[in-house]
Amino acid sequence: MPKFAANLSMLFTEHEFLDRFSAAAAAGFNAVEYLFPYAYEAEVLRATLAENHLKQVLFNLPPGDWEGGERGLAALPGREDEFRASVATALHYAQVLDCPRVHVMAGIVPADADLEVCRETYIENLRYAACEFARFDKLILIEPLNLRDNPGYLLSRQETAVEICNQVGTANIKVQFDFYHCQIVQGDLTKTLESIFPHIGHIQIAGVPDRHEPDSGEVNYPWMFEHLDSLGYDGWIGCEYRPRGETRTGLTWGQKWGLGCTV
Repeated sequence: MPKFAANLSMLFTEHEFLDRFSAAAAAGFNAVEYLFPYAYEAEVLRATLAENHLKQVLFNLPPGDWEGGERGLAALPGREDEFRASVATALHYAQVLDCPRVHVMAGIVPADADLEVCRETYIENLRYAACEFARFDKLILIEPLNLRDNPGYLLSRQETAVEICNQVGTANIKVQFDFYHCQIVQGDLTKTLESIFPHIGHIQIAGVPDRHEPDSGEVNYPWMFEHLDSLGYDGWIGCEYRPRGETRTGLTWGQKWGLGCTV
């Protein structure tokens, strides 16, 4: 039986951010994720989670200059000190929010960058982050992103993510498998999912190609949810999509699993 987490960076945006927690709970969600918590004090977020009986299951490390187009620091040579500071910040939030996993974004590399140097930097920074988070029994995740939406992002293929996890060599690094990104980059979702399944630490969904609700487009999500059950996946599935309209009315796809509007 799938367990869904509302991604509050994309869902319920008709509400102010802190009001999205109660909206998610009222729509049947028991857990949330979002891109970044850092605009709010960790204690405020913890209280909001507790008030709404929600679990925090994922957020990202600080990404660098997000508004300026940066999408992570881990693969950027010369930014190691900034990256280590971001690990400390994220670890504080993960402890306060009792969040078991964080996503370490690789970053967008310049067109003229030495990709081998960037990859080496990425692996060394991931080793540092993994060791820091392991002290508190927490996972770090890496996520392949599609290059259509994220030109220049270092990591785009699932098998490359597995290779990097193996090179990092710690037990607490896993792959964040997003059906949306994987379908755009390489397709063959079932066999790709099966081939890397032991390495998966979190899953996200969205319709393809428009990143709307997972009830139309190229991916047969009901079948995929059944297949995840057959594989024994018992983790959270993050709903990281852009609603076509008002979030709650668009949750009819999830009524089978207790989501959506009740009237």
